[in-house]
Amino acid sequence: MTSRPTPLRIDFHLLDRQIVDSNDVPVGNVDDVELEMGPDGRLRISALLCGMAVLGHRIGGRTGRLMSRTARRLSSDGKPKPLRIHWSQVDRVESAVILNVRRELLDDPPLERWLRINVIDKIPGAGDAG
Repeated sequence: MTSRPTPLRIDFHLLDRQIVDSNDVPVGNVDDVELEMGPDGRLRISALLCGMAVLGHRIGGRTGRLMSRTARRLSSDGKPKPLRIHWSQVDRVESAVILNVRRELLDDPPLERWLRINVIDKIPGAGDAG
């Protein structure tokens, strides 16, 4: 049941919208959009991007630089990669962006992974939660 507004406006329909998986589990927010040139010469959406680094780049200015710098410091190699959700994984665009896949099939957002490894996993009893 793929449904997308026509015309789809990136700034109005996508940016900063909540992303939920096929079971309504929150995935993140749309922080940026990746575009590619189609065979007809027109730009089309290839992926939704989530993460502090891409949001910082989009925002710009002092706040954006601080966000990007923080994302670099929290990444293991100093090159933070956003969570990239291919456009084919988008089922519909409503008040949220609903995916046609479960959250478990997507990569972990880098900040969530870092927090899990460096903070959550170190809390006594954190692995006992059901």
